[in-house]
Amino acid sequence: MKKKFKIAILPGDGIGPEVIKETYKIIHVLNQYFNLNIQTKEYDIGGIGIKNHGTGLPNETLIGCKKSDAILLGSVGGPQWNHLPLDQQPERSGLLNLRKKFNFFCNLRPAKLYRELQDLSPLRKEIISNGFNILCIRELTGGIYFGLPKGIKKNGKEKYAFDTEIYHEFEIKRIAHIAFQIAQKKRLKITSVDKSNVLESSILWRNTVKKISKKYPDVSVSHLYVDNAAMQIIKNPCQFDIILTSNLFGDILSDECAMITGSIGMLPSASFNEKKFGMYEPAGGSAPDIQNKNIANPIAQILSLSMLIEYSLKKPEISKFINTSIKNVLKKGYKTLDITNNKKKYVTTEEMGNLITEFLIKEYEKNEKNLISKNI
Repeated sequence: MKKKFKIAILPGDGIGPEVIKETYKIIHVLNQYFNLNIQTKEYDIGGIGIKNHGTGLPNETLIGCKKSDAILLGSVGGPQWNHLPLDQQPERSGLLNLRKKFNFFCNLRPAKLYRELQDLSPLRKEIISNGFNILCIRELTGGIYFGLPKGIKKNGKEKYAFDTEIYHEFEIKRIAHIAFQIAQKKRLKITSVDKSNVLESSILWRNTVKKISKKYPDVSVSHLYVDNAAMQIIKNPCQFDIILTSNLFGDILSDECAMITGSIGMLPSASFNEKKFGMYEPAGGSAPDIQNKNIANPIAQILSLSMLIEYSLKKPEISKFINTSIKNVLKKGYKTLDITNNKKKYVTTEEMGNLITEFLIKEYEKNEKNLISKNI
């Protein structure tokens, strides 16, 4: 009997339900052609959770996620909930609460520039002529965002504010191990980014990464200060494979990497806890301005599903088929509104999902004998 893979699907708000809808087409092909047994069940989160249950993270959703092998998230939030207190808004009560409940400390953000989309990048053509494929691995639950004490106080007539950057050695060790394991498996090099010429927390970061690197002698690792890393990403993004860094620096650098690809609609992400349980979501937001217009780009959502297949289902060979199908669709010139220079000629959300599905079936048929022989 085929092993069951249970996926909790959280469509969320804005364009979330639209782009999630296109992933069901891919899942159907994976079950029908690639001999998988993926079972899905939808749950509310974010604004729709507040609307239907009075909370951004309903208990039913939390239980459903715990009983699943992975989480596939659409998007969370929208202006209609901005009037709520900060801790009750969809992003904090829903998404951030979910991350906290599962202790998702490791965030993977790939930033790939496809040859077919080079014109979208703000970088000069000679810099990006060979494209680039950077994986930013960001520590997600430590650092200055969560360090205590923090606050705003008053000293006489003047206010002052303070935040605390704090990292424990175990927090650095566990994310470094994940980075080195990915690098080892994919034969990639690591650039660890810190500010160890100024910050004590970064001194610990660099020393800990150096210590962990000795356990992976076959992985090349180098170290950059964050200001230099920001410049090098613009100067020559092709030099990077994996960027390993802290919460604050990762927040900034992953967005820089996203920007130079030209469209956030192409960028997936994944978050893991210590048990390797994962949540997968597009790097972009809920985009309420284009909701229900059938123009949202579903590729980031489908690539998030591809990451789920690779990391949670441990089927990297099938993930590659999904990625190849997306690349072939782009090669044929099919583009959604956000990634085309011809605003009068583009494919809709639904059409892009159909095209990727069709190309995925073609990829299967082309490689069917090889897949059967490998029992895939």
